[in-house]
Amino acid sequence: MIQLYFDPGCPYCTRVLDHLDRTEIPYEKKQISLRADSETRRELVVLGGRSQVPFLHDPEREVRMFESEDIVEYVNRHYANHHDGS
Repeated sequence: MIQLYFDPGCPYCTRVLDHLDRTEIPYEKKQISLRADSETRRELVVLGGRSQVPFLHDPEREVRMFESEDIVEYVNRHYANHHDGS
């Protein structure tokens, strides 16, 4: 399952979250705050090399990416209409 690292105050993150919810693509939410240190934020830096959101991690395809437009395009290409809705 894809994972999305996000900060609730980030408008780019909201764009991706809204898209994933609207298209019913299953994903795991990984909430962080860019202003506070946390285990999830440290995880983000290990995976992505920097503390920036939104960040998509797709462990099945070994894909890691930033940038909301790229993330939306990626999930549309690989996951839209490919899930069973469960």
